Amino acid sequence: MSDIDPEQFRIKSEPYYRPVGNEIEQYAAAYDVRMPVMLKGPTGCGKSRFVEYMAWKLQRPLITVACNEDMTASDLIGRFLLDINGTKWQDGPLTIAARIGAICYLDEVVEARQDTTVVIHPLTDHRRQLPLEKKGELVDAHPDFQVVISYNPGYQSMMKDLKQSTKQRFGAMSFDYPQAATEAEIVSHEAGIDLKTAEKLVQVAERSRNLKGHGLDEGMSTRLLVYAGQLISQNIAPPAACQMALVEPLTDDPDMRDTLQAAVQTFFPEVTDSSKVA
Repeated sequence: MSDIDPEQFRIKSEPYYRPVGNEIEQYAAAYDVRMPVMLKGPTGCGKSRFVEYMAWKLQRPLITVACNEDMTASDLIGRFLLDINGTKWQDGPLTIAARIGAICYLDEVVEARQDTTVVIHPLTDHRRQLPLEKKGELVDAHPDFQVVISYNPGYQSMMKDLKQSTKQRFGAMSFDYPQAATEAEIVSHEAGIDLKTAEKLVQVAERSRNLKGHGLDEGMSTRLLVYAGQLISQNIAPPAACQMALVEPLTDDPDMRDTLQAAVQTFFPEVTDSSKVA
């Protein structure tokens, strides 16, 4: 029995999420049978917000782990720590989630080393167990426990990809940027700007997404559009807001910046060179 209070991991208020298909029903069905779920899609398209929304809707605690290349198996499952009384075991986030019946969300899982991610295997098949070898304990997952992972297929490579033995333990859902009208509604709501301005920001983003693979690794995400909208809502002129939130974060290449700035200029014609930050 865990001493961790699950309430600290609950989403207190409803996150704003605008469904674009039947993803809510699909995920709910997967959770009903405790199927591990893999979310695939470009950066900033709403994967993490979707997980937060579903955790709120299903009234389950949510423990999120931002994966990185330095993360070890011990960072996930736990380790012995020294204190004034000697050594004490401290559960990692995966172990805590398994004990209390939380949804454990491994964000951008391909950033972690493959020898780290294999520790989730016994939790994502019929066993639903987590061996704590250093502690000599076998944790049986709580009946409400579920593993969710996400990654961006656009960044896949031989060195950064999931093993087939990992992939085939999950049901998968593909995400993408919403249709223009829906994305404009999201940006308008999240940034607190009028719909017409949000529509212009989405049109700028669509131009940038057409450049993916032609000078850009990724186009402008919905997240960046919200950032730009938030700056505009704070009375920053749209040209300067776009420069700061959309153009500069995306590329360091001067020619590509000029190309993106030209896209901004198309929809916010008041843009001038003076709006650029030196």
